[in-house]
Amino acid sequence: MAAGNDHQDIKREKILEASHQRFLHYGYSKTTMNEIAGDLSMSKALLYYYFPDKSQLYIAVMRKLANDYLKVLEDHINTFTNLKEAFVFQINIHHDFIVSNYNFFDFFRLNEQNLPDTIWEIVGQVHLSELNLLSNAIKTEIERGAIKPIDKPEEIVDLLLDALHGIRVGAVSQKKSSFPRKEHLEEIRTKKLLLTDIFIKGLMYC
Repeated sequence: MAAGNDHQDIKREKILEASHQRFLHYGYSKTTMNEIAGDLSMSKALLYYYFPDKSQLYIAVMRKLANDYLKVLEDHINTFTNLKEAFVFQINIHHDFIVSNYNFFDFFRLNEQNLPDTIWEIVGQVHLSELNLLSNAIKTEIERGAIKPIDKPEEIVDLLLDALHGIRVGAVSQKKSSFPRKEHLEEIRTKKLLLTDIFIKGLMYC
């Protein structure tokens, strides 16, 4: 029985990997279940056995990507030599994740006003992990005596993350959208680094 389960797990992982590549290169809207089945030399019926529709398959791929991202964050908790290093790391790892998976996220642009609750749950998990990473960095700096004690550092980090996620460029030329264009991502990262630098100096000199 266990061997059968292992076989199913392996097949499921292969489906997720193939689907990720399809979504990554062609986006959600231009990817079909037929194409994914073809990439795997699998019948469409078998693909539907694992995933009843394309949206559920997409969500499963996103959960896998998010878990990989969360592991990177968790592996770096309490590994930084100073506060700036922690915040720069978070900004850069988030930037690299979005850039390398940009086409995959066209689902967000297409369904921005009507994203499934499951997607928001995954986004929430990522946010909590980022919050934990940066809050721990602040607490470590307080213990080192590098910055003065702060009440509820989680609330301060939560506010900063909200501000960072709200940074936009090209607002005049863009339609109302919370998901930035790819050509704006580098400028957004630069602005995030600037805002973070101001934030850290504020903590050090308050």
